Amino acid sequence: MAVQLSVTVRNARLDAIETAIGVSAKLQIWSGSMPASCATASSGTKLLEDTLASDWAANAASGSKSFNGTPIAGTGITGGTAGYFRIMDSAGTTCHMQGTVTATGGGGDMTIDNTSIASSQAVNVTSFALTDANA
Repeated sequence: MAVQLSVTVRNARLDAIETAIGVSAKLQIWSGSMPASCATASSGTKLLEDTLASDWAANAASGSKSFNGTPIAGTGITGGTAGYFRIMDSAGTTCHMQGTVTATGGGGDMTIDNTSIASSQAVNVTSFALTDANA
């Protein structure tokens, strides 16, 4: 038998993620394969780093939470093909979340408008959402 949670509890769990990571979190997009866990050092080349707004995620509703203000625009810092993202603390040193990146419609955990990133290129995050389980 599976544990089931109310929508209120699922929303609270999702909102706790933003609280734990904190304000001015850094979004990083890297080339290559995602590391085994957030505790593992980043691999590949950092293609983008952007500081998220202080209230970077919308309040959870119906067991789901997404970025505020998508698309979120950033600028490429070097060239390469996006493979994964990391959401870091405000210092950009501690990874709190990671997942796959694909082009819009590609089914990744986060989607961007173009996975082939060049230096100084505008990069738009087109979607990102977390859904809590145990409904």
